[in-house]
Amino acid sequence: MHPSTSLNAARRSADLARLEERPEVDVLVIGGGVTGAGAALDAASRGLSTVLVERYDLAFGTSRWSSKLVHGGLRYLAKGQFGIAYESARERDLLMTVTAPHLVRTLPMVIPVHRDTPAAQALLMWAGTGMGDVLRRAAGTRSAVLPPPRLLTPVQTRRLLPGVAVDGLRGGLLSFDGQLVDDARLVVALARTAAGQGARVITRCAAQSVTADGVLLRDERTGRLVPVRPRAVVNATGVHAGELDPGVRLRPSRGSHLVVDAAALGDPRAALTVPVDGGTSRFVFALPQPDGRVYVGLTDEPVDGAPPHVPAVPEGDVDFLLAQINRALRTRLRRSDVRGSFAGLRPLLRGVGDSADLSREHAVTVSPHGTVTVVGGKLTTYRAMAQEAVDTAVRERRLNAGPCRTRDLPLVGAADRAELADLAAPRRLVARYGAEAPAVLAEADGDPALLEPVACGVTGAELRFGVRHEGALEVDDLLERRTRVALVDADRESARSAAEAALADLA
Repeated sequence: MHPSTSLNAARRSADLARLEERPEVDVLVIGGGVTGAGAALDAASRGLSTVLVERYDLAFGTSRWSSKLVHGGLRYLAKGQFGIAYESARERDLLMTVTAPHLVRTLPMVIPVHRDTPAAQALLMWAGTGMGDVLRRAAGTRSAVLPPPRLLTPVQTRRLLPGVAVDGLRGGLLSFDGQLVDDARLVVALARTAAGQGARVITRCAAQSVTADGVLLRDERTGRLVPVRPRAVVNATGVHAGELDPGVRLRPSRGSHLVVDAAALGDPRAALTVPVDGGTSRFVFALPQPDGRVYVGLTDEPVDGAPPHVPAVPEGDVDFLLAQINRALRTRLRRSDVRGSFAGLRPLLRGVGDSADLSREHAVTVSPHGTVTVVGGKLTTYRAMAQEAVDTAVRERRLNAGPCRTRDLPLVGAADRAELADLAAPRRLVARYGAEAPAVLAEADGDPALLEPVACGVTGAELRFGVRHEGALEVDDLLERRTRVALVDADRESARSAAEAALADLA
């Protein structure tokens, strides 16, 4: 019988106590982002005793600051990076059909074509969508999941993008990709699924030192030091990987996004895609979200010096994004339309040239003292990265492990679309929790007040579910990561008291 998938304060304490009593484990994964959670699931599902530690909270870093796209790598095709483009398409298919069909939806994406759009550029972009469709078919993705691209008339373009500039509009190029309802929810689902396979998932627990003799952990809530003796260590700390393995050379790149109300763009029904002025393979997107907001992104700027744990969006990035997206809009977005912003740091492998030109391929390395480090890559390909990291650990440390199972392993809440459609729960909850949506409703325990929204549609029942089952230990865990209420300051303040109550009630 498998352990429960629930993560909470009581389970965390029990897992730490067990680790103190028996410090020997097969695999210690350091880093609670998408790659670390994926590696913990991969290792635990192979029958290895696995511990995942994270200094802060699940999805604390880059994994909550993505564009939420599960994409097939059109940009990489434009750069001739066919291998990573195919890997992206293959992993996108797994996410949309096996791993997390409840968390990924089909997103229409439109590139508007105007009279002043150079013909060569329009032809190149249309050829790119066609190549992307070849990749879709090569990856085995059915057209019912991702339809093939097609040309749009001006009327059809305006129907999908009501805010598009109409002067000189000749039509649009329509393609389809995958979009996560929330990247942080994917990470939480991975960690919980790993816990269901027997992994111990311990947040607020930092790796103080990593040597050939073992790892010294520090419980950040109590200051207690916990020495452990893992047979293998997987360093999945993203842009901070060099802190544990100085041999890793990265050049982080900042991707900034702006949060605006969907109404400011006419409530778009598709993503607006705008080629960056003067570029051939970079785009700015206006990505509609389920909560009535749109994310405008993204930048690709190098970050010098020690990477911050919570990056800020500089004024220059705001100016750039507004200037680029406004080129395609009838009514220009202004600074006053920006409700919030966020930035993530990509752990790019160091190379020569601009960060926009660096490869998004990943690398798995082994340090002199045996730590396996996985860096680079992107959210869509997390599973393949995790598999390669665990394969390397098994081989290098001669672990007795079964084969990788994650290609066929659905995450908690996953179900086919027909089953999800029949659930007796609000569609918003089904989109965020999948088959667990009725369990979220049950957290209200007959109290109708807990089913009333506190901000952005989020209810007290969801906050309670986050504490009881999703490992939330603090208010920010609930408002920043189990939900995304905190993206807008006013929403954060509206929901704060409800989050505090959920934590107090279930302490």
